[in-house]
Amino acid sequence: MRHSISALLPLLFTLSVPLVAAPPSHEVIVLIGTYTTGASTSKGIYRMRLNLDTGQLSTPDLVAETVSPSYITLDPKKPLLYAANEVSKFQDKPGGGVSAFSIAKDGSLKPLNQQGSGGSGPCYVAVDRNGTRVLVANYGSGSVASLPIESSGKLKPASATVQHEGSSVDPNRQKGPHAHSINTDPANHYALAADLGLDKVLVYKIDAKGALTPNDPPSVSLPGGSGPRHLDFSPNGRFAYLASEMKSTVTVFSWDATHGTLKEEQTISMLPEGFTGNSSAADIHVHPSGKFVYASNRGHDSIVIYAADPQTGKLTLVGHQSTEGKTPRNFGIDPSGSYLLAANQATDTVVAFKIDKTSGKLTPTGSTAHIAAPVCVKFFARK
Repeated sequence: MRHSISALLPLLFTLSVPLVAAPPSHEVIVLIGTYTTGASTSKGIYRMRLNLDTGQLSTPDLVAETVSPSYITLDPKKPLLYAANEVSKFQDKPGGGVSAFSIAKDGSLKPLNQQGSGGSGPCYVAVDRNGTRVLVANYGSGSVASLPIESSGKLKPASATVQHEGSSVDPNRQKGPHAHSINTDPANHYALAADLGLDKVLVYKIDAKGALTPNDPPSVSLPGGSGPRHLDFSPNGRFAYLASEMKSTVTVFSWDATHGTLKEEQTISMLPEGFTGNSSAADIHVHPSGKFVYASNRGHDSIVIYAADPQTGKLTLVGHQSTEGKTPRNFGIDPSGSYLLAANQATDTVVAFKIDKTSGKLTPTGSTAHIAAPVCVKFFARK
């Protein structure tokens, strides 16, 4: 029996809706933190999609208005995002803030609440591996804090704040402490805080009540003027890799998970031999395979690529890849380990690179997203 086109249209429309509404499985959602102050035209946190087949980025759109979410992090268990509001005055009070959001399946954000960060100029946030607290590094005041997470995802006021004390050799940048990052170890027993102003990585014991208790020994020291900034662990938890901003080096540590101690195994330059320009280290990430370590150079404007020895953790230089922009403050590697996205703060771009999983080398995909002052890249895997 023949049917008219008009009679079939409702059926065709019904069948097409799931195909349009369902998110493609070959895409991953990317969330971008930015600076909103100064000359920046950014409004907060942006969303785009990365096509895992082609390496193409979609046009970014704003998903949350919030002041200078310069570092963002995702809860490891729930669809929640936390942002460091990097300011010195927040909600009419001295100090910075931390904002909590729930994440929908399409990557859109819903504000939950905000709390003070326990210090000024918070530049880094991390959720512990059980999703029970947000740890904050306050660069301006040189302090770290722990904020408990409610079952709803909302943040409680800080349960612990530790003020770092001391200085180091550079009279301009190291007159006092500047906590630059804080991460938990893979077993979730310790928190490691890199302090640029002290040339130290401080180690804290963490407990169910949210306390931060100095370990014994309480820290490991770097050479004067190193300026430790960001740290990442190998997937097997045996090694920690630290990028030092001021000397543009990566230090390889072996990690004693029982005693919470770091032992230096190697320090290697992030810059090409013979480079004489001004440059500073920014971000560092280990590839999901553990085979490669990547770190970003601001000034040389590149990603340095290392091969990691699986037995010793030591690094061998593979090469450098231009980020095709200026001041790559932060970058991210997608969960499949197929792509690296570099956020070029000074040229307002996020550039996509394909990762060769055999050599670790990077190749531009030809896709660039335009966002004002992008400074943090995170991937959201839909549940």
